[in-house]
Amino acid sequence: MTPRRSIAISRPSLGDEEWQALREPIESGWLTQGPKVRAFEDAFAERHRVRHALATTSCTTALHLALAALGVGPGDEVIVPAFTWIATANVVLYCGATPVFVDVDRATYNIDCAALQNALTPRTKAIIPVHLFGMCADMEALRAVLPDGVKIVEDAACAAGAEYHGVPAGGLGDVACFSFHPRKSITTGEGGMLTTNDDDLAARAETMRNHGASVPEEVRHAGPAPYLLPDFEVLGFNYRMSDLQGAIGLVQLTKLDKFVDERAKWAGWYRERLAGLNWLRLPEEPVQGRHAWQAFVTYVDPEGSPAPRNEIMGRLEAAGVATRPGTHAVHMQRYYQDRFGLKDDDFPAARDCANNTMALPLHNHMTEADYEYVADTLSRIN
Repeated sequence: MTPRRSIAISRPSLGDEEWQALREPIESGWLTQGPKVRAFEDAFAERHRVRHALATTSCTTALHLALAALGVGPGDEVIVPAFTWIATANVVLYCGATPVFVDVDRATYNIDCAALQNALTPRTKAIIPVHLFGMCADMEALRAVLPDGVKIVEDAACAAGAEYHGVPAGGLGDVACFSFHPRKSITTGEGGMLTTNDDDLAARAETMRNHGASVPEEVRHAGPAPYLLPDFEVLGFNYRMSDLQGAIGLVQLTKLDKFVDERAKWAGWYRERLAGLNWLRLPEEPVQGRHAWQAFVTYVDPEGSPAPRNEIMGRLEAAGVATRPGTHAVHMQRYYQDRFGLKDDDFPAARDCANNTMALPLHNHMTEADYEYVADTLSRIN
């Protein structure tokens, strides 16, 4: 009897190198934020060509930390694309500010810069453009609309290794935030990274990341008076990454470009192999940079498809091919509708993307036979 095929939507690529990397922090006893985190931060900053990188517990906490370090608070508005993971909007509320949603481009899934003008007000403090699924937002078009003084916080959760006009994601705005969740191209389990070229912002974020302490823990412990507690001069958080995660991240980072290149190869293969399915719109490589291919997100044409998107996903699941919606439209979530009086049709492109996008398996554990099986299974749907 032939075993049932099972192809996961994503699977982290970890091995013996990551396992061995855990030995040093375990044997040293330094498990919380310490030398491995600092080495990971330095390497990440160098790879993404920024002056500062600060590791955090997740991209969500990195985003919250970024807004807090920018001074976002009650009375401020922060512009957020309506089609994104819910954390992009949630962090605005954590600061007591108001998220202002803008629709997205159905082709790129990123913020629609043509719709941005109508969302700007004198209270606009920042914008969070999302580099969704690994494609950088159109930063030139965005900057052409934004007034001076509005801060740009890149949500680069999916974009490690991505580029825009030769500049890596992470250095395209005032501050950026990355994710190392297992569905991303490189992982530390959970974990995130804040990057910036702003020295003052980096200093504020570093203090706030560690409860507001005037001296980081690793500096205090290595100093002449480790028995003395630091002063706490600002309200902070405990958003520190552990050295166990930092050790894994160091190894994973050395594989980032290989992972992205491999994903790009198979994304191109998908585009060629599935081009004949006229009911399935396929993602394209950006003309202005490098896609990081965190996910291969298609769009099911509701008019021409053989079945509704959810039914197609169900058929694929039954055949052993995992899929997922691209992400959700935040304005369609119950909490946001109840709190802000939003309706599904307020942002029609985001609504349609939430209802019709479908991510196909794309990760660094897949074989050629796996990709062939996914394509064959999709081609048989009618």
